[in-house]
Amino acid sequence: MANRATIGVLARLTIGAGAALALLQTAPSLVSARDDSPAAAPVRPTASAPARATASVATPTATLSTIRVTRELAVPHWLQPGQFVWDDEGAPAAGPTIVVVNIRARVLSVYRAGVEIGRSSLIYGADNKPTPLGTFPILEKDADHWSNLYDAPMPHMLRLTWDGVAVHGSPTLEEALATRGCVGLPTAFAELLYGAVRVGDRVVIWDGVTSA
Repeated sequence: MANRATIGVLARLTIGAGAALALLQTAPSLVSARDDSPAAAPVRPTASAPARATASVATPTATLSTIRVTRELAVPHWLQPGQFVWDDEGAPAAGPTIVVVNIRARVLSVYRAGVEIGRSSLIYGADNKPTPLGTFPILEKDADHWSNLYDAPMPHMLRLTWDGVAVHGSPTLEEALATRGCVGLPTAFAELLYGAVRVGDRVVIWDGVTSA
């Protein structure tokens, strides 16, 4: 587990023209997956160097209000596709770990004992195969998973449902891309997340709009 800020960027941060599947994000500053601010157009990538971060909800009925957050990462600019921040320095070494996915903002946040230790860009399910909303326990972990359903690698897979929905690493993340219901993450971040969670930990997926 990293003890210093780790920032990852995929070599290719190409933005697909006419990204019909992309949802608008909050600008100008990045917010955590718990944020429900009004949306504005996302900022297009400029230099490849990302920002440095500083420190500053299973059951279907669980809500975001049950998550107690004491500290969140301060990220000075919007995370472009493939970018992430991981900084667990000063976070409790133990405690409940909760993952929150904000579909509207295309952001995943990881909290340990109320302290945000990681934040990442993501891709999610297409309109005809949407990522399900709700609170899911991690059912299974598999670092080298190969999907029999889709005949594709899903590294550092965290299974959320038995019908194929998982959080896993994706080799390419672009605004125009979508999954078949899974949450796709930068592969390096997926590895860090895999090491930080256990079977039974909660993953909360919400639309970023509905009160939760």
